[in-house]
Formats: sequence, C-alpha cells, structure tokens
Amino acid sequence: MDMLAGKVKKTSLNVDSTMNPIDVLERPIRLTARDVTVHYGAKQALHGISIDIPDRAVTAFIGPSGCGKSTFLRCINRMNDTIEGAKVGGTIKLDGEDIYAPALDVVELRARIGMVFQKPNPFPKSIYDNVAYGPRIHGLARNKADLDEIVVSSLRKAGLFEEVKDRLQEPGTGLSGGQQQRLCIARAIAVGPEVILMDEPCSALDPIATAVIEELIDELRENYTIVIVTHSMQQAARVSQRTAFFHLGNLIEQGPTEDIFTNPVNKQTQDYIMGRIG
Repeated sequence: MDMLAGKVKKTSLNVDSTMNPIDVLERPIRLTARDVTVHYGAKQALHGISIDIPDRAVTAFIGPSGCGKSTFLRCINRMNDTIEGAKVGGTIKLDGEDIYAPALDVVELRARIGMVFQKPNPFPKSIYDNVAYGPRIHGLARNKADLDEIVVSSLRKAGLFEEVKDRLQEPGTGLSGGQQQRLCIARAIAVGPEVILMDEPCSALDPIATAVIEELIDELRENYTIVIVTHSMQQAARVSQRTAFFHLGNLIEQGPTEDIFTNPVNKQTQDYIMGRIG
C-alpha cells in the first residue's frame, strides 16, 4: 500500500457526512458497550467488543460477511435472547442503565431501541394498522384521535405519508420494496424510540429506493441515535459520522468515518478499505 508520511492515501470513497467529526465526539454518549462477548453454544462469535455510540449521529458497522457486526447489533436490543443457546457476556448500557439487568423489561427496552431489518417485513395488515400496532400495545394513545396523530406523524417522519395518505386502509404488503422499508421505519418510530438499529436496510432495494432511505437516515439522525450495519463501504461513507470495522468477531478499529476511510490506523482496516480482504 502506498504510504505518505505514515498516512494512507485517500481512497475513491467519498465521505459525505455533513457533521464535523469533532462535533460528534462532543455529543453525549447514548450507548456504551464493554467487553461484550457472544457464544452460540460452543462457538464464540464476538470477542470483547467495547464501543461508545454517540447521541443523534449515525454509527456504521462495516466488515466482511460473518464478521460479527449483525451479531453485535442484535445484542443492543437483546434480539439474541430469542436464539437458543446464545449467551451474551460483558455490559451494554443505555443512558447508563444496564440493558441486561435481570429486572429490566425487555419489551420496554425494544420500544426504546427500535429495529429495522434487512428485508422489509410489514405485518399482513393495513398501512395504518402497521404503524398503529406498537402504540396500541404500549398504550401510547388515549383515543382514536391520538392514534391517528401518531400514525400520520410517523409516516411523515419516514417520508411516506404523501405517497400513502389516500390508501391507509390498504395492505402494507402491497407497497413497493422501498415503501415497505419506510413503512417499517415508520412502525419503529411510532413507539417513540431513542435509538434505531438498522441491519443492512437497503440490501434488498434498488438504487433509487436506496437513495431515498439514505436521505431519510440523514434526516432521522437529527432526532435519533442510529446504528446501521452495512455491507457497502460506500453507503457507510455517505450516511455515517462514525464507523466501526469488525473482522472475525473482533472490533478492529473505530473512529470518525472520514478517518476510517482516508487514514485508518490498523493494517487490517487498511486492507479491507482497499479491497484486499473481504
């Protein structure tokens, strides 16, 4: 690799994050993880992951397939609890509160930490009922007018309302792939989360729908802490302010996105960015 004064030359990736990295570092830390391990039976999937995730910014997890980035993402809202034989060690705190504390209400945690999956997964219900589902079960609306307001507000925040306002009673499954993914984002927003986790949210979408979702992510970070797993380094460079590189279950390097892509410290990070490992 060409080296210049000990620094890696800039790659062809354009880092398009509009927030100054210093500004991100000065933001309050919303999530902290220390020495997090995950075992699936006898197999260890994560090895001592420690990271701080700032409030109202996008943190991207990148790395080769099977490197542990999605496994760690699922630790943040305890989705690994649903996998038989999974064992999580270490600590993860949301606003200083241990999310693995025995007395913690996992249902409430998943309202505070929403999740959007790789493949759009709207419920087999109307567009309206998809968004209203969470507020109903969490008792967030006192009456129909309150519920209507939550649904409309959530669809607006997800950039979908104008496209579906005349067909709210039609099935959510009848929308296009990109619209379905925005519906799932609206569904996550509807319960008032503080953090939104996104597990490769654009991998099943075409380039136009992907661009719409990326623009939405940039808007949402003004009000939410966002963590995104992506297989696309270009996407991480476009949407995130901080990036963490995972490899073989280890967190190799983390820092401001611009630094990770233009001046990585670790050789493994350099090799991945330059396409030498994958």
